[in-house]
Amino acid sequence: MTNMIQQLELADKVRRQVGPGTTKGRKSELGQFMTPPNIARFMASLFPASDLKTCRLLDAGAGVGALSCAFLDRWVEGGFQFHEVQAFAYEIDGRLRGHLVEHIAAYEGVSAHVSAEDFISSSNQLLFHGATDYTHAILNPPYKKINSHSPHRYELRALGIETVNLYSAFVALSVLQSAHEGQIVAIIPRSFCNGPYYRPFRDFILQRAALRHIHLFESRTTAFKDDDVLQENIIVRLERGGVQGPVTITTSTDDTLSDFETHVYPFNRIVFPDDPEGFIHVPTSPDENTTVIDTPSAIRYSLADIGVSVSTGPVVDFRLKDYLCDMPVPGTVPLLYPSHFSTNRTAWPIVGAKKPNAIQRNHDTEKWLFPNGHYCVVRRFSSKEEKRRIIASAVDPAAFGGAQALGFENHLNVFHENKRGLSEPLANGLAVFLNTTVVDKAFRRFNGHTQVNATDLKTMKYPSRPALIELGKWAAKSGELTQKMIDERLGRLTA
Repeated sequence: MTNMIQQLELADKVRRQVGPGTTKGRKSELGQFMTPPNIARFMASLFPASDLKTCRLLDAGAGVGALSCAFLDRWVEGGFQFHEVQAFAYEIDGRLRGHLVEHIAAYEGVSAHVSAEDFISSSNQLLFHGATDYTHAILNPPYKKINSHSPHRYELRALGIETVNLYSAFVALSVLQSAHEGQIVAIIPRSFCNGPYYRPFRDFILQRAALRHIHLFESRTTAFKDDDVLQENIIVRLERGGVQGPVTITTSTDDTLSDFETHVYPFNRIVFPDDPEGFIHVPTSPDENTTVIDTPSAIRYSLADIGVSVSTGPVVDFRLKDYLCDMPVPGTVPLLYPSHFSTNRTAWPIVGAKKPNAIQRNHDTEKWLFPNGHYCVVRRFSSKEEKRRIIASAVDPAAFGGAQALGFENHLNVFHENKRGLSEPLANGLAVFLNTTVVDKAFRRFNGHTQVNATDLKTMKYPSRPALIELGKWAAKSGELTQKMIDERLGRLTA
C-alpha cells in the first residue's frame, strides 16, 4: 500500500501551494479553510478501533483530501481492521477536485467516489431515498452563513434541520446519513455551543447522537493559522444513535499537542439538565468544572427569580444617525457606549470621543430610551487580547446631571426592571457578581467567541436578590475594589 508519510505530505504540499493563490474573497465565497496535517492526523486518531469488514467513509468539503488521507494512513498502519474502504468525498471547487481524486485513488483497497455535487442538495436527494449508511465521517466543513431564503435553507428544512451556517448543516447531514453507531469526527467553530441561533442544531444533534469527545485548542489562532482564522475551533466526535455517557475533554495549546491533557466528565456537567437552551460547556480542568456556579448552593436563581431582565441596548446608532450629537445640548439625553464605563465608574461625556455622547429626545427616539436610573451594563464585545469576557459596570445616574432619560447603544447589554432602573445596591451587586473570576471562567466554558449576548446572560444562574443587594451594599462602602476583593467576597457568599 501507499507510503503513509508520502501521501499525506503530498496532500499538504498541494494545500500550501493552492492556499496562498486563493483570494480571501474566494475563500469567503466557499467558506474554505483547508486542514493542516497535524490536525488531520489527530482527528483520524480519535476514531475508536473497529472490527467492521467494510468502511464507508464520508469526507464532505474534502478540499485536497488531507482528512481522508489521514484516515486512510491510519488504516494502512493497522489502526483499523477493515478489509476494504469505500471513500465518498465531496468537493465543489474544481481546482482542488483533481488533486482529491489523485490522493484518495493512490490507496490500494480503496474504492473512491469523488463528487462535484453540492453536498446539501445531494444529501437531500439521497436521504429521501433512504441512503443512511456511512460508518465513518471525517469533516472540516465550510464556514459560511446560510441565507434565510436560500435553496439550502429550504432543502435543510425539508429534512428537519434548522441552522444558520454551512458547517452545522454539514455535521447535521453527516449524522443523518450515518449508520447506527457510525462515528463522526469534525473540526468546527465553537460558536454552536451557545446562543439562540444554534439551539435547534444542538437539539437536533443531541437527539440523534451521543457526544463522545471534545478537543479544545486554547490558542484561538492555532487551527487554521495559515488562513488567519481567529474563530475558536473545537474537534468533536459524535456517535450516531449512541447512548449518552461520560464525555472526554482534551485540551492543548496548539496543534503540536505538546501539552495534551485529558479529563472525563459526566454529561450533566457538559449540558446542564435544567438549562432550557442546552448550552454545551467545555471545562478544561476538574477544578474549573466544580466552581460554585455549577453547584446547587447560593447561586441557583434565574433572572426571572430575582425580578430582573436583561436586554440588548436598543439604540443602533447608524439607524438613528440624524439624531446623534457629539456633545450634549438642550433637547438631548446621554447616549452611552462601552467607552463610557470602567469597572468602578461612569465617565460621561467624553470630550473628543470618536462616538457621540448624546441623542435627541423626541417622538422618533423616545421608544429607544430608558428613564435615568441605576442599571448594570455588560459589554457585548471584548477584544481577543482581553483577559475577561464578561465586563460589567454599574450605571451611576448622578453622572448625567439632571438628565431624565438615557440611551444605551447596541454594544451594551442592560440589566433593568421592566425597562426601568434597579435599586442602587442591586445594580452594584450584579456588577460585582458578574465581574468575579468564577463567573468569567464559567462563561468561557460555553462561549468560545468574544461576544456576550443577552441570551447568554439570561441562561446563567445568579445569587438571590437579597444576596445581590447585600453584595452591592458591601461594594458601596468598600472603596476601590480589586479582583481579589470581589472574588473573596463571592467565596464568603457561597461558603
